[in-house]
Amino acid sequence: MPTRLVVGQVRGLHGLRGAVRVEVLTDHPEQRFAPGNVLHVEGDALSLTIDSAQPVEDGPGWRLSFEEVPDRQRAESLREVYLEIEVDRARDLEAGAAYWHEVVGATVRDSTGAVLGSVADVYRAGETEVYVVRGGQPGEFDMPAVRDVITTFAPERGEIVVDEAVLDLGAPPAEAQSTTRKERRRPRWSRHGKGARPEKPAEGAP
Repeated sequence: MPTRLVVGQVRGLHGLRGAVRVEVLTDHPEQRFAPGNVLHVEGDALSLTIDSAQPVEDGPGWRLSFEEVPDRQRAESLREVYLEIEVDRARDLEAGAAYWHEVVGATVRDSTGAVLGSVADVYRAGETEVYVVRGGQPGEFDMPAVRDVITTFAPERGEIVVDEAVLDLGAPPAEAQSTTRKERRRPRWSRHGKGARPEKPAEGAP
């Protein structure tokens, strides 16, 4: 069954003909915002067919216009809404990969089967995906999605198994560390983006 992924958020209007400026929340704007593609307003049945799309020349984001939005008055109702696109995960993802929102909630266990917590958030550090694990005895910790750490990656079963020795979970938990450290800011797209399997196929991964 198709699923919807958030690919942008309307941040402003442009001109009198219904164009909007969209904050990009996808790794592939050229593909997702191609003219003719149909976007959907999050939580709404409204469909929007892309008429034209191009990056904003003097700032971040893309400028989109829709066949169903002929003027600025109609575009006004789109301010701050999230835009989704329908995807078929069987065609969109490689074997063994998962969308980020499918990884969130998965139980993380060590090699002995002990529960270390569950994935609460996902973000990217450079080219590596990082899972934020909370709710277990070690406290909150960040887990890079690499083979040296993850030995079983099966979010469809709600299961991730890690090598606890590599993670060095004997270090002080996050809540015991200095409170002067600034809290990480993770954008909303981290909960909707296109996920992946660990950098190399994990042993025992489906």
